[in-house]
Amino acid sequence: MKAFLAALGFLTVLPVPSDEKALRRSVPWFPVVGLLIGGLVAGLDFVLGRVFPPVVTSVLTVIALIGISGGLHLDGLADTADGFLSSRPGERVLEIMKDSRIGTMGTLAIVSVFALKTAALAGLTQRFGAILLMPIAGRCTMVMMMAVIPYARPEGGLGSAFAGSPRIGPLIAIIVLFAANWFVMGSIGTISAALPLIAAMFMAIWSYLKIGGFTGDVLGATCEIAETVTALAAAALAHLW
Repeated sequence: MKAFLAALGFLTVLPVPSDEKALRRSVPWFPVVGLLIGGLVAGLDFVLGRVFPPVVTSVLTVIALIGISGGLHLDGLADTADGFLSSRPGERVLEIMKDSRIGTMGTLAIVSVFALKTAALAGLTQRFGAILLMPIAGRCTMVMMMAVIPYARPEGGLGSAFAGSPRIGPLIAIIVLFAANWFVMGSIGTISAALPLIAAMFMAIWSYLKIGGFTGDVLGATCEIAETVTALAAAALAHLW
């Protein structure tokens, strides 16, 4: 239970106390917290949709997805974009990512992700499933990122608490991700589940080549990218079928 509460406290704005040991054991619970977030925000979207038109509802829903994590993952996306797109060597990239200021690339990344999520959701007539799946994909791909590459900062940082997390985490993440997509979309859901995983693997390779592993910012960026890819996949499948 302590591990679950630690995951809940780390991935949401809920004031749940935890320690480093519980946080390290919390990784297998990330997909479950993603499911809870997805259900909560999808329910909120349903209520908002009874009051506002689709575009307004989509904007408010995306804001809710950001707000429930305190903007932590979006901040990681901005820092990662500033560092990775700076054409600097690895050590300098890590310094840029640690800087609390947001540069041009970080701003563009935030605007792009927000716009793509909003546009994708606004084009869906059946939205509940897509919104449910987005946080699940985001948290599952974070688990996969931690499993395939090491932690990059020798001096430690926010992501260092997850170094040496339980090995069962990736297995749980894959099962939850594919099961949730199959439940929502049937057999075609395997495509929707695979796409954020592929995006996360590309991100893992890029991060390893760039800085030698992952950081807390890279985890946040991976979460945001996976959510965006899931929303785009739902929009594409709805358009094609």
